[in-house]
Amino acid sequence: MTTTPTPPAIHGGPDRAILLIAAETVDEFVRRGYPLFYGALGENLTTRGLDVRSLRTGDQLRAGGALLEITQPRGPCTQLDVYGEMLKHEIYDPRVKQRDPSSPRWGMSGFYLRVLEPGPVQAGDIIAVVSKLA
Repeated sequence: MTTTPTPPAIHGGPDRAILLIAAETVDEFVRRGYPLFYGALGENLTTRGLDVRSLRTGDQLRAGGALLEITQPRGPCTQLDVYGEMLKHEIYDPRVKQRDPSSPRWGMSGFYLRVLEPGPVQAGDIIAVVSKLA
């Protein structure tokens, strides 16, 4: 008998294969006194210079040799409480939950991505938007 595994309810699965966070977000919260470092928020990709405020669900990005698509903003979980219980409230709000990019917190919690075309990705590779969902 063959069974298909059920995707995890919170982390992982094809639509949450990768978590992207902006280095500028991490840097800002370090300045605010949070004990963060790159990777602390669980991200697989940390960008620098990418305008996360302009990213939308459906946008496609090229990271090294991989083609990725944004599936949703990341909803922070209680695992982040180790860095301060208020952190998740500072990076996410009800408007982000409703996928409203006018939120001042849009992009701060990061974005989940699906892999459209697998390929090698390594430190220093350019991560760029290649297609915007109209």
